[in-house]
Amino acid sequence: MLNPNRLIAAADKLAAKCAKMNFSPPAAHVYHPLLYAREMHHSYLRKFGNSQKRIVFVGMNPGPWGMAQTGVPFGEVAAVRDWMRIREPVSPPPQMHPRRPVLGLQCPRSEASGRRLWGMFAAHYPRAEDFFAEHFALNYCPLLFLAADAKNITPDKLCKADREPLFAECDRFLQIAIDFFQPEFCIGVGAFAESRLRFLFANENVRIGKILHPSPASPAANRGFAAAAEQQLRTLGAWN
Repeated sequence: MLNPNRLIAAADKLAAKCAKMNFSPPAAHVYHPLLYAREMHHSYLRKFGNSQKRIVFVGMNPGPWGMAQTGVPFGEVAAVRDWMRIREPVSPPPQMHPRRPVLGLQCPRSEASGRRLWGMFAAHYPRAEDFFAEHFALNYCPLLFLAADAKNITPDKLCKADREPLFAECDRFLQIAIDFFQPEFCIGVGAFAESRLRFLFANENVRIGKILHPSPASPAANRGFAAAAEQQLRTLGAWN
């Protein structure tokens, strides 16, 4: 068993560093779920981050109806509440876009990416504890960025002056997390996450790969995310 307090401390440090950063347009609203959903995130790390993992999945950053609501990566409400059974209070941030409110586990919207990803895992592992015995999921960046019109801004679209200090802190946390879990495989959920993994761990003793992103913006994911992602994992040798 590992002591998850080391990972919790690293996540809290990342949150504190990010809270001191300022972001320029196109980012008009910045959500910090590691702060306002801190208890949810801590519960996720404490409950499932207490052992070495064979596979660590890494996503890009929170979605407005997923981690922004629950503090859990790809944190679709039903998956977090009913499959993971994590049910902690969430205190909405003071500055929110009116079209992207934070309602915690009371959020009626479903995050398609999280529903697809966790749904694929739950289909193979009806008990979350069985999945997390060998797997874990993280996000590279803990912040959600929204434009004035509520459009999602991905971290790679930030201006260079904002992006570089943010990525430096995100890199530092990811290195701590991978050192903590000592996985055999690091799997990027989408091309961006894979690129950060290859940048950071190309010379490390870990096998790096990618599955397609489950976003509805991906035509391939819309044609059948689970079947495609499972085939990718089998091709990588991560799943039998």
